[in-house]
Amino acid sequence: MAGCSSMFQVSGLRISQQPISQAASEGDVLVLKCRAEANPPPQYEWYHNKMPMPQQKACSLRIPCVTTEHRGEYRCKVFNLYHEAWSDTATEMNSAVSEFLLLLDKGVYGLLYFAGHGYENYGNSFMVPIDAPASYTSKHCLCVQNILTRMQEKKTGLNVFLLDINPNDGLIVQPGTLKVTANIVFGYATCVDAEAYEVKREDVSNGIFISFLKRHVCEDEKVTVMLDKVAEDMGRCAITRGRQALELRSNLSERRSLTDHIQPLDSSASDSARNLQWAIAHVLPESRSLNFDCGVKVQLGFAAEFSNIMVIYTRILEKPAEIDSCSAQLTDFPQEVDIDLKKSNQETLFEAGCLLLIKEELPSLEEHSLYTRIRSLQRLKRDLTFTVCLHYTYSNMDEEVVERLPVTVGKPLVSKLNLHESRTSSSCSAILGPGLDSFNYPESSSFASIDSPSNTWPHYGDAGSAVSQSDSLTFSRGANLPEESDSPGELDSRQPLTASKSLPHSQVNEISYKFSDMYNLHSL
Repeated sequence: MAGCSSMFQVSGLRISQQPISQAASEGDVLVLKCRAEANPPPQYEWYHNKMPMPQQKACSLRIPCVTTEHRGEYRCKVFNLYHEAWSDTATEMNSAVSEFLLLLDKGVYGLLYFAGHGYENYGNSFMVPIDAPASYTSKHCLCVQNILTRMQEKKTGLNVFLLDINPNDGLIVQPGTLKVTANIVFGYATCVDAEAYEVKREDVSNGIFISFLKRHVCEDEKVTVMLDKVAEDMGRCAITRGRQALELRSNLSERRSLTDHIQPLDSSASDSARNLQWAIAHVLPESRSLNFDCGVKVQLGFAAEFSNIMVIYTRILEKPAEIDSCSAQLTDFPQEVDIDLKKSNQETLFEAGCLLLIKEELPSLEEHSLYTRIRSLQRLKRDLTFTVCLHYTYSNMDEEVVERLPVTVGKPLVSKLNLHESRTSSSCSAILGPGLDSFNYPESSSFASIDSPSNTWPHYGDAGSAVSQSDSLTFSRGANLPEESDSPGELDSRQPLTASKSLPHSQVNEISYKFSDMYNLHSL
């Protein structure tokens, strides 16, 4: 059970006791408490998995007999006539930005991509968390200009922001100041007063902007030239012509490209610290073998699709002669992570929903395996636990036998960074830069991508497909949420994809961590 603490304080209302996350078994009694100090006196409302619990209006929530339907996240809304308090919904995104900033230093290129809800107030862009309240204000959001200010403090060589949002103006805010550094590029998925759209193919959707961006992002061109090509492609797209147009704002005075060669520097403490920081978020659990009582030996392996998406595969290594058939399936994952049950324990990676693969970490096609894809690892608060269920039949029996083994693999990939925990406050209400139109704009590479639901650091390959007029066009209300993978239709193009190489613990201090290797998807 997860009780989300509410740390967001407002004048006149203060949460004095936070709900505490608990683990409960069926039949247990669950008690969650949330207390607040307020004048007028506070009222309480409890929510389970974002749904209101109409009968729960007290500071204490008590469930006398826990069942499986009670699993999930509980939040308490505290309010009076003048104020209300919720959990700090921007914590996860703030923490991800803080970790991103740790990767930056003098001369480093920083690129931040965000897809989701957003808005702009006179040049100040705000990113809205996926679970922000309906009545959200700038206090619930992340200010892009604030992030830019913090990047400038690192003396970065290039600052690129690609925002898949609608930059619609809202209330006037009091602008602050930004340093005049001629190395800033803003790319918006659409212009002011226009909408951002996405293309749907079967059960996969991608924003128009990201669909065209993937075609050009790896080209050896100045960043602004590369984005101009994206804008031209979008302008030639019949289904978005007159509806959506990329907006580019830049003061970039030098030819800076995302393909610029990394400048070799003398080994320094700061360089080693950045390498280690990157490595921590990319450590996979060690592959292991499980021995079942029936004599079957199962391999459990792991591969990373993104920093917060992992694929677990199982395959049979040994089985006694008297066992006719067997398979090892995964179940009982924690509530924090996202699992598509219909796509778990699949015989191919494509059926499991994965199109970006790490060939070094996966068994060959000749070896029969079952794949399960786990998303939202950044929300994992404890070690990742699950159960391996071995289903097998004996040659002289028709009835299937099931044997279970619990497994704990620690905190994989980005979950080690504990993004759910608050970092140093980075509220953007105090530091608001003016719009890029209102002031004069005068190595190694670090890339980060943050999206509302799942906070990933993807590495996009050259696998974009054409957006045809026959595709289904969907108005996304400013929330262009690209899937982690391309649509099945794009797979036929057999373009090479790029994926991050994740490392086991034993290699963290042995290798200089770089981005990725290119490989042909067809060869896997």
